[in-house]
Amino acid sequence: MVEFTIGTIARMERLITEDDIQSFARLSGDYSPIHMDEEYAKNTRFKGRIAHGMLTAGFISAVLGTQLPGDGTIYLSQTLKFMAPVRIGETVVVEVEVVEMDTAKNRARLKTTGRTEQAGTVVEGEALVMYPRR
Repeated sequence: MVEFTIGTIARMERLITEDDIQSFARLSGDYSPIHMDEEYAKNTRFKGRIAHGMLTAGFISAVLGTQLPGDGTIYLSQTLKFMAPVRIGETVVVEVEVVEMDTAKNRARLKTTGRTEQAGTVVEGEALVMYPRR
């Protein structure tokens, strides 16, 4: 488990694959052609298919639940600002940083970001979590 104090950072990397897009569409029911149909997507401002924004945001949840704070974390809220698209074949690096802690209530505020080498910052926001007593 990662140390849990202000300034602690945890990250994960994930290569976005065609299977990820298909699986997320099946699980979420979001079959928007911007994600699923290359011919359609070529005629949009993105000039091609892009990953679901919430797929990328889901990796933030993975970091919170498995690394920082980890097991027993309760996700209370999340703000998100989508900055740039993520494409199939790009690697997303998600980072979570502890910025504030309320030890009396076992709550923490965390800065959340996602980046790709191609696009830079693709998503940013802030999470509020309740963490288990250590």
